[in-house]
Amino acid sequence: MRQIAVLPYRFGGAAQDGPTEILLITSRETKRWVIPKGNPLTGMERHAAAAIEAEEEAGVIGAVCPTSIGSYQYRKRRANGASIMYNVEVFPLAVTRELAEWKEMDERERKWFAFEEAAGVVDEADLQALIRSFGDSGFRIAAQPRGVVQNVAEKTGVNRMFAWFQRLLPRQGNFFELFENHAATLVAGANALSRLLQGGEGMADHIQEIVEREHDADAITREVLQTVRRTFLTPFDRSAITDLIASMDDAIDEMQKTAGAIDLYDVTEFDPEMRDIAGIIVDAARLTSEALPLLRNVAANGTRLHELTERLVRMEGHADEIHARGLKRLFKEHGQSNTLHFLIARELYRHLERVVDSFEDVANEIDGLVIDHA
Repeated sequence: MRQIAVLPYRFGGAAQDGPTEILLITSRETKRWVIPKGNPLTGMERHAAAAIEAEEEAGVIGAVCPTSIGSYQYRKRRANGASIMYNVEVFPLAVTRELAEWKEMDERERKWFAFEEAAGVVDEADLQALIRSFGDSGFRIAAQPRGVVQNVAEKTGVNRMFAWFQRLLPRQGNFFELFENHAATLVAGANALSRLLQGGEGMADHIQEIVEREHDADAITREVLQTVRRTFLTPFDRSAITDLIASMDDAIDEMQKTAGAIDLYDVTEFDPEMRDIAGIIVDAARLTSEALPLLRNVAANGTRLHELTERLVRMEGHADEIHARGLKRLFKEHGQSNTLHFLIARELYRHLERVVDSFEDVANEIDGLVIDHA
């Protein structure tokens, strides 16, 4: 038996730069902690059906990524006594709104958990592993900054004595901190973009937030470029540093261009394919924000970095398929009858596609660093 589910998550803090949390709900009968799940719906994409389950069971709405993060299995006892194995495909859902009232609110509880705590309270071993792989704190701990001498020795492969000598040279600059700060703007901008494409009230606020995040990202990018020029010893090749930050900046720039086109043409309704691409963008930003701290110790984190970049590339391919499908449907419905609508929507699709393409560029730049330093 096959089912679909979502893993609802959010970023803490007013600036959305706090720790990531997972939302769990209780099952109706045994009151175990589980994730929202259900059966696929005929004629509906699996990730869209999973998002409906999230709204009905957990009372949350958000950007669901069409690319699943994996699956897990569990046994369920039927009323006739049979114990049937279920395979559940899981899609990440970036929560943008929590409903005060929802369909199953009287039958379930919902609660936000930290990653490790969430993995510890669910019963299924496969689901525990899935949650941990979604945001493994072990890798985050490994990415924490350590002594400069030790970092220089590990990143360059030289002995500790020469690393100590390099320590006396001009400082390496705060590149890692700047990368991570820029990644935070990508996460916040992507979340604002997904809320914008849901339409409804507050669209002007979401546009404003995207513009502000893009300005913040520009300031960080300028500081990176200035730091490259004035720093004698850099952790990576100078061109690798500038190419990486440029790719990241391209992503937030295209988010701002998407918001600008929506504002310019006063668009208030969006195709489901546009929202699906936005879901991919949100998860791509999340993966990028996990990958950037790992660059502090590429040698130790090379395997995890490759896993993250591989998923980013796979998501870009999925977004291309959705983009082509959306354009085809758009042309059939409006290509001849409403040319202006077709042209405006095609521009939005183009900007959204370029956002995802930029995240693939980020993945390729990180892969290059892994090859060079791991």
